Amino acid sequence: MPNTPPPDSPTPSPDAARLSADMPTGVAPRNEYTVDELARVSDTTVRNVRAYQDRGLLAPPEKRGRVGVYDDTHVSRLKLINHLLARGYTLANIQDLIKAVDEGHDLRSILGLETAIGGRWSREHPRKYSLIELLQMFGDKATPAALAKAVDLGLLERDGLSFVSGSPTALAAGATLAREGIALADLLDAVGTARPHFSAVAKALVDLVVRQLDRYDPDALPPPADVPALVDAIWRVRPLAMVLVESEMNRALEEASGDYLGDRVAAIMAKKLGESAGNPPGNPTAGPKKPPKQ
Repeated sequence: MPNTPPPDSPTPSPDAARLSADMPTGVAPRNEYTVDELARVSDTTVRNVRAYQDRGLLAPPEKRGRVGVYDDTHVSRLKLINHLLARGYTLANIQDLIKAVDEGHDLRSILGLETAIGGRWSREHPRKYSLIELLQMFGDKATPAALAKAVDLGLLERDGLSFVSGSPTALAAGATLAREGIALADLLDAVGTARPHFSAVAKALVDLVVRQLDRYDPDALPPPADVPALVDAIWRVRPLAMVLVESEMNRALEEASGDYLGDRVAAIMAKKLGESAGNPPGNPTAGPKKPPKQ
């Protein structure tokens, strides 16, 4: 019976057809590709194929005479590389991951560990805003200087004539504060002042999460059998860290607002009491005269 390729396989070139005919009998049929065909079915370029081979990311082809023969294992590897590049990995990162896979790690477990440690902590989705929308939210406070400062702080990101916010909730909160009369420049200054402190808190909490890896060699991945349980442990720690942040932030806000507003109310009360006791307006902090000690 002739060895017919599956219906979804690419039309073989003359070289590939000749190479397939040269296959020994008794070997399971497989899709075979020249380098041009491999690049086409893998949505990449011949130049990339060569570069990945040079870096050891892609196994060299089987040589049959002067022609290199690739198969579906090369297609799978190239699709994996494309997927990882789209997720933001560098070629050096991918090289480490592929080395780990070759050493017996399950790639899904490795990616799960990476997501557990480095994935987004917020469930918010970025949202694009036109300049008109920002003006509607912030009014005339959305000056070019304020927008430029928000971009510098990473609160907004330019996208052509529009802006993207990574946290629409925070942007809406800022708009509400601005409508309540808080100057946008002062609000942005407060964010800039507070950010180093938040960064220090975040580092401490991330250290708690990553410390789950301290029992392993810092330059190596955990043993494959340990990775799933480790991923589960890290996912359990993450929400607890967020609870700790919220609790401590609430405590700090209560202390700060209590101290500050308490002092402010005391000053107002002292002024009112002073006025009612007949003290001149120029001396608002003077209260009623204390009775002489007996």
